[in-house]
Amino acid sequence: MRASDIRNYTDEELKKLLDEKKRQLMELRFQLAMGQLRNTSLIEETKRDIARIKTILRERELGVRR
Repeated sequence: MRASDIRNYTDEELKKLLDEKKRQLMELRFQLAMGQLRNTSLIEETKRDIARIKTILRERELGVRR
């Protein structure tokens, strides 16, 4: 997910997406622990998506324009 795509979402949609990504990360970690996860790069990708979403929410909170 690209930052430019994330910027098109509203604040409420971003918060829902953030919750969804956190839940997805938890499920991926659980699958990893159970030995069922084949593509471990999904964990890092999900972490980066979470960071991007949090960054954009914080920018909006501070009023930073991009």
